[in-house]
Amino acid sequence: MGCERGASLVDVADLAERTLKQAGIMPSEIIELASIDMKSEEPAILAIASQLGVPVKFFDAATLERETPRLANPSELVFARVGCHGVAEAAALAAAGPSGTLVVPKIKSAFATAAIAKIG
Repeated sequence: MGCERGASLVDVADLAERTLKQAGIMPSEIIELASIDMKSEEPAILAIASQLGVPVKFFDAATLERETPRLANPSELVFARVGCHGVAEAAALAAAGPSGTLVVPKIKSAFATAAIAKIG
């Protein structure tokens, strides 16, 4: 997941719920939440991980940038802001490992993004 600084928990939680529903995935099937390291103290990201009862893993921009060839929606705007071409998709793929696949490409709300990857 990714989000704007100070994104509301309601917005991020609604997006997480919508993303899981679209994929037909139960919250209990999620094993980890992932994002960019600059979100390591973002209250909404931490709260969603807590609500799901899963750990959250944070990756630096260089690690997420290495996932660019596998992104469905690379963004120059995101690159200009954080130094990688995607946060939600790249973090999901980085967490899923080199044989992981994107199950749900980036979904956006007003202040957050979410994607789901499956471990290969």
